[in-house]
Amino acid sequence: MVTESGEQTLSRIAAALERIAPPPASAADLLAAPAYGWDGLALTQVERIVAPPLALLRGIDRQRATVADNVARHAAGSDAHDMLLWGSRGMGKSALVRASVAAAAGDSGRIALVQAAGDALGSLPALMATLQQSERRFLLFIDDIGFGAGQESEARILRSLLEGGVSPRPGNVRIAVTSNRRAIVARHLSEQDDPINPRDSVDDALALADRFGLSIGFHNCSQDDYLAIIEAYADHYGLTWDVSEALEWSKRRGARSGRVARHFITELAGRAGRALV
Repeated sequence: MVTESGEQTLSRIAAALERIAPPPASAADLLAAPAYGWDGLALTQVERIVAPPLALLRGIDRQRATVADNVARHAAGSDAHDMLLWGSRGMGKSALVRASVAAAAGDSGRIALVQAAGDALGSLPALMATLQQSERRFLLFIDDIGFGAGQESEARILRSLLEGGVSPRPGNVRIAVTSNRRAIVARHLSEQDDPINPRDSVDDALALADRFGLSIGFHNCSQDDYLAIIEAYADHYGLTWDVSEALEWSKRRGARSGRVARHFITELAGRAGRALV
């Protein structure tokens, strides 16, 4: 009886692993697309940034000017801030990030959007190492982020990338994060009862938010702002609308926001047999 050597055994195991392992993802062309998705392992090219024109984002005029100007600076090669967009749901935080990149890219494509999945934060240093190989400018976008108990390591990774870590983000990359909470990290009532130092937990939670050069708040939509948003969309798409119906639409949904206004416009377009693009 002939037994295989240790080297033969290792070779056989390696061959088996190669057969069951998926092929490596092809490298994305960092100059070819306006946007990319990052799943923690590979970049996927996205052929179009889906976002309304900046001018249609009403009710957030100050926020729009601040974010668009900062992204334009970055695209032009000037110094720019990392950004935290926080506050009320449905008020255009994500749409503003996408629209600002699309506007700053123009026809030249000098900047691209890279959206990372919220569960891929541990792989961000690897993503940064890939992006820094390109001469192009990138805005890394992490949407709707929030860290709860047990996610301290992910929060530290992001904090390290923003400022002073072993592997800080490269100069051609800036970070934009959206969150419903200003501090990003969830706070609990038990923190107030800490017998050692009740400020320690709070200070640690705020430390991440403080790393962003721009912290931009989005607040609840007034009735006037809500109607102005609808008016802008309706004029842009050539739709007729009624104020009382628009207000009733928001009452049935229990909220006034840019998202609710957009849903109302979708309803109007559907009735008119139109497809919004």
